[in-house]
Amino acid sequence: MFTKEDNAIIWKKGYETLRIEGWGADSLRVRCTMNTAFSGEDWALTEKSAADVAATKPGAAKTVITVSDVEAEIKNGKLSATVSANGVLRFYKGGKLILREYYRNYDAAASRESVCLKVVSREFHPVIGGSEFRLTVRFDANEGEKIYGMGQYQQPNLDMKGCVLELAQRNSQSSIPFYLSSLGYGFLWNNPSVGRATFGTNRTVWESSCCDEMDYWITAADSPAQIIRNYTGATGRHPLMGEDYLGFWQCKLRYRTQDEVLTVARKYKELGIKLDVIVIDFFHWIRQGDWGFDKDYWPDPKAMCDELHAMGTKVMVSVWPSVDKKCSHFQEMWDRGLLVRTDRGVIQTYDFNGDCVTFDATNPEAREFIWNVCRESYQKYGIDMFWLDNAEPDLSIYDYELYRYQMGPALKVSNLYPKCYAQAFWEGMKKSGMETPVNLERCAWAGSQKYGVILWNGDVQSSWECLEDSVAQGLGMGLSGIAWWTTDIGGFMWGNVHDKGFIELLERWFEWAVFTPIMRLHGDRDPHDISPLSDKDYGGGYLFTGSPNEIWCYGDEAQKIFEKNIKLRKSLKGYVASLMKEAHESGAPLMRTMFYEFPDDAECWMLRDQYMFGPDYLVAPVLHAGETEREVYLPAGSWEDFHTGEKLSGGRRVTVAAPIDRIPVFKKISN
Repeated sequence: MFTKEDNAIIWKKGYETLRIEGWGADSLRVRCTMNTAFSGEDWALTEKSAADVAATKPGAAKTVITVSDVEAEIKNGKLSATVSANGVLRFYKGGKLILREYYRNYDAAASRESVCLKVVSREFHPVIGGSEFRLTVRFDANEGEKIYGMGQYQQPNLDMKGCVLELAQRNSQSSIPFYLSSLGYGFLWNNPSVGRATFGTNRTVWESSCCDEMDYWITAADSPAQIIRNYTGATGRHPLMGEDYLGFWQCKLRYRTQDEVLTVARKYKELGIKLDVIVIDFFHWIRQGDWGFDKDYWPDPKAMCDELHAMGTKVMVSVWPSVDKKCSHFQEMWDRGLLVRTDRGVIQTYDFNGDCVTFDATNPEAREFIWNVCRESYQKYGIDMFWLDNAEPDLSIYDYELYRYQMGPALKVSNLYPKCYAQAFWEGMKKSGMETPVNLERCAWAGSQKYGVILWNGDVQSSWECLEDSVAQGLGMGLSGIAWWTTDIGGFMWGNVHDKGFIELLERWFEWAVFTPIMRLHGDRDPHDISPLSDKDYGGGYLFTGSPNEIWCYGDEAQKIFEKNIKLRKSLKGYVASLMKEAHESGAPLMRTMFYEFPDDAECWMLRDQYMFGPDYLVAPVLHAGETEREVYLPAGSWEDFHTGEKLSGGRRVTVAAPIDRIPVFKKISN
C-alpha cells in the first residue's frame, strides 16, 4: 500500500496511485492518477530559481519519510503531510493542521466522521469515449481562514473566502489557480483545464472538466513574502525591468495613422513631458492575421519609430491572435495545422470585424510562425514592444467543448493559452538579440511572469465600481505571482470626454496610477462621432476610433492635475525600479496588500481599499465620486504624509484630506 521512492511517498489502492514528494523548500507536490502512469507534465512547476537552486526540483528537497501499516508521513522543512490507509491526506505546518481532505467515508484515522455519506476526497469520472477524467477534489474548510490571490476577477473581493470562481480565461478575467492562506501556506492547483474553485465555509472544492490526473502543490512559510518567494521560485519570476518603461505611457483607441501618432508625441514634447511608451492599437493592419501596417496610413513606419526613439519614446504595437480567412496568411496556416480546431460545426472561433480562426499558441511551430511574421512586419522597422491583445483568447462563443489545440482539448488545456502566447514573443525577441523583452498582455496563467509580460485587467468600464474592483485585482495579481500589472487609466469603455463626472473619475484613476507598476493612459472614449477614413470594409482606415484621450483633451484644470501627477511619477522612477529589482529577485509584488508588509496586524488582513506600494508608501485611492477626504488605517509606527510632510503616529485610523489633485499617500518612517 505504501512505498518510498527517492523523496516521495507512493500510495496505491485499486486503480488509484497517489504520489506526494518534496518539491522546493518547505513544499510538496501531490499527484494522483487512475491511469497506469503519470503524464509527466509539469505544467506551472517548471523553474529553478537562482536563489533556490538547491530546492526547486524533485530530488533536491530534503524530505523525511516514515511509513507504518496504517499511515505514512512526509516532512519537508516547515511542511509535512500524512496519508492514511484509505489515502486521506492531511497537511501540517510546524505540527499544526492547516489543510485536510474532505472525506466522509470510513477511515480509521477519521472515525468521528460520518461513514454513511460515502463521499471521498478525490473523485475521477471518466470522460465518455476518452482517456481523460472529470475530477473533483475536496478539502475541509478552516474556520476563520482568509484566502487571497487566484488571479483577477471582475469583483471587489480581495478575500476569496465564500467565492465561487470559474477556472477559465475571459476578457478581463485571468484565472491563476494559486492562493495564499492566512494560515501560513500557499496552494497551487497545477492544472490548466477549465473548471471551478469553490471556497465555501463548509468545504473547499476544486473541479476540472477534463484532465489526466490530479496535480497540486502546497508550500508553507512564516510570512506572506516567503510564501510568494517559494511559489515564484517554483513557477518563475519576472525578468528585470529597466527604468525606460517606468514613466508615463500614452494610448487610445485608436491612432489610425502614423501622422496621428507623431502629432501626439510632438505635442507632449512641446509640453516638456517625456513619453516612455506610445501605443499603436488595433486595426492598423489590412485584415486580422496580416500582422503588419496598412501602407496607405503607415507609409514609413521606420521614420516614425526613428523620430519617436529620438524623443526617448518606445513604440508598442497591437497584435491579435485572430486570423481572418481573407488575410494573407490564413491558407498557409490552415494547411500547416497552425490554427485552433473546432470539433464540430464551422471552423470560425472569432467574429469581431471578420471571419476568423485563432492561431494555436500551444503549437511551437505556430509560435515560431507568428513571431517570424511580426519580426519582418514590425521589429525590423523599430517597433520595440508588442501588445498581445485578446490573449485569452477571446472567443465568439465560450463553449470550451467546441475547441481543440495541438496540446489537447480546450477543456483540458485552454488556460495555458495566454502563457504560450507570451512565450512566442519572449523567445522570438530573445533570439533576435533583445536582452529583456517587455510586452503587454490581456491574460495570464501561473508562470506567465517569466515571459516578460505586463498584465492589464482588460476592457473594464469607466465607472467608480470598476475603479474599486481594479484595486483589488491589482493586489490579487501580486499575490498570484504577477508583479507587472497595469490598468486602463479611466477604464476602457463608456467614458465621455464631455462628462464632468467622467473627468473626475479619470483624475482619480490617474492619481492612483502613479502608484501602480505601470502608468498607462488608455480608453475608448465617447462620443464616437469621428468619421472613418475609408468606406472599405477592411484596411487601416475603415474601423471606428474613439474621441481623443490625451491629457490636454479634458480641460485646463484636468490637464494641470495630469501634468502634476506625471511629474510625481517621474520623481518615483528610481524607487519603482528598486521594486522591479525585488520582483525579479524574490517575486515580491509592487502593489502589496497591507498584510504582506504587516502580517502580524490583524486589521491589515481586513483591508482591501488601501495598500503598500513597495515597503515604503501606503496608498489610499479615492474610490467614490465627490469624495474629498477618506479614512486610512495606519499600522503601528511613525508615518509622514507624502504631500504635506505632517508626521503621524500609527496603530489607528485617521481621516485625511483628499483634494481633487491628489490621493492620500503616507511614507513609512519606522515600525
